[in-house]
Amino acid sequence: MGKRIYGFITLISIFLAVLLSTSVVSAQSCDEIKCEDEGDQLSCIKQKKSCWEDKILQTQQSQVTLTNTISILSGQISIQQLQIQQTLAEIVQLEKEIGELSERIFGLNISLDRLSSILVKRVGEQYKRTQIDPIFLLFKGSSLNNFLSEYKYIKLAKKQTLNAMQRAESQRLLYDEQKSLKEEKQTQVETKKIQLVQQQARLQQQRADQQYLLSETKNNESRFQEELAKTLQELQAIQSIIAGQGNESEVGEITQGETIASIIAGPSACSTGTHLHFEVVKDNSHQNPTGYLSQTDIIWSNQPDDPFSFSGSWNWPVFDAARITQGYGMSWYARVIRAYGGSPHTGIDLVSKTNSDSRVRAVKSGTLFRGSVACGKGLLRYVRIKHKEGDINTYYLHINY
Repeated sequence: MGKRIYGFITLISIFLAVLLSTSVVSAQSCDEIKCEDEGDQLSCIKQKKSCWEDKILQTQQSQVTLTNTISILSGQISIQQLQIQQTLAEIVQLEKEIGELSERIFGLNISLDRLSSILVKRVGEQYKRTQIDPIFLLFKGSSLNNFLSEYKYIKLAKKQTLNAMQRAESQRLLYDEQKSLKEEKQTQVETKKIQLVQQQARLQQQRADQQYLLSETKNNESRFQEELAKTLQELQAIQSIIAGQGNESEVGEITQGETIASIIAGPSACSTGTHLHFEVVKDNSHQNPTGYLSQTDIIWSNQPDDPFSFSGSWNWPVFDAARITQGYGMSWYARVIRAYGGSPHTGIDLVSKTNSDSRVRAVKSGTLFRGSVACGKGLLRYVRIKHKEGDINTYYLHINY
């Protein structure tokens, strides 16, 4: 019995060792692909990119941890660096082809000029001969043989002139074709150069994302998991609220601009700190609030994300609007940390510019509902306004009423 257990443990140990060594080889294999052969550089870069993409996909399918998130970011940075190398290689290749086309066009231009000169000369000679009547040649010649020789020469000259015309036309068509091809390649180079600038900017953003992640989490896995759990729980709570599963009670009719709640100070259920989470839902579908809220002077606290604009006409849900802490869609938390399970952030997070003013107001008139839903170890409080106009509801989360 002891031998069987020992043999089983040994077998498992060998299996794990093979599995682990395979993972290490898989992880290292991308860096081991060397793209040094200029003739096959583009193909090699694409192979290396594919390797990194597979590695990232495998990591994304595993548990969301700080280590895995950093690994994904590192992989994305490697892919972006390879993309830049690929674009540079494509630019070099295109510029080489443009150089070769320029030489070919130059040669064709000389050839075309020479053919044109020959053709002008032959056409002139041909014109002179066509003015001579063959009967005149017959009487002019000293013999019939001379006449036949002269007549054959005229026919040959006509044929040579026709051949010269055909060659000239062929050269002209080839010249035009090569010139068009060169212009097409030049356009491709300009497009690639624009892509290169965009790719370099993207690389800088990815490096900034990675740096920001390390500074925010301080390489602390437990802190990372704690914040991740709260955002995932918040997402589930929002989905429950939108699905009508929150515990709600109708308050009554309210008017635009009326105070309806106050923002909770500090952390609360599924919230790491003071903020209002504002959502717009139309026909049971999340909408980007930037299309509804009016443009105003914003204080941006959503780093490392960029500022964005507003194009609507609604009043803001806070007084002295506003300081934005997170935008709608694939924000840094959504795309880098995968804080919402790979899904986008479905609203915007904000507070008043005046931190002491925690009042929340209705963006439009409608029917007010107060509600709560289980979130983590607590209750997430919210209010909802069913608008009078259209099938629109607005939600205000992390509040007191």
